Amino acid sequence: MGASQSKHRITVQDKAILDMKVQRDKLKQYQKRVQVVLDREDALARELLKKGDKRRALLALRRRKYQEQMIATTDSQLLNLQQLVETIEFSLVQKDVLFGLEQGNQVLTKLNQEMRIEDVERLADDTAEAIAYQNEISELLKTQMSAEDEEAVLMELDELERQESDRLQINMPQVPDHPLPVQHPVEADAQQDDEEKEDELSLNKQPMLA
Repeated sequence: MGASQSKHRITVQDKAILDMKVQRDKLKQYQKRVQVVLDREDALARELLKKGDKRRALLALRRRKYQEQMIATTDSQLLNLQQLVETIEFSLVQKDVLFGLEQGNQVLTKLNQEMRIEDVERLADDTAEAIAYQNEISELLKTQMSAEDEEAVLMELDELERQESDRLQINMPQVPDHPLPVQHPVEADAQQDDEEKEDELSLNKQPMLA
């Protein structure tokens, strides 16, 4: 009976594998939910550009990029941990795996806080509270985003500006692509003489009063 209990004992490796699965399942759920937020941030950036508010449009794109990177990084970390957990020499990497799982839980908690659609709408508000929030997010993202991420965001902003410029040009009235007819002074004088002659003939034809 003691041998049977030992055979079914849950090891640290078993628990790590279970925790890994829970984290990956959570991440998949979060990816679906956060996509709604990412789509809204993209739409908001376009709306702000139409209003000429480039600063807030850039903030929306930065926040979106930060969230995308957070998901990608977490997914990559979990994949690496999964490979470590499944290794034969698990006892040698056990400390690293447990630390990685603890970090994963912290990131997932943070990611869950990024899913509030109302926080996206605050990026466009003009209230004092919203402006304070925008400044806070702006300062936070400066420390969290790499130079490569910032460059990618600026390129995305340039592309959105180009699309908006193209849209405005399409909606503008078309200018004729051929020159308008020009009436020369001689022709204009001749036309005026003809009109005066027609007026004189019309007057001559009127019946005389007795």
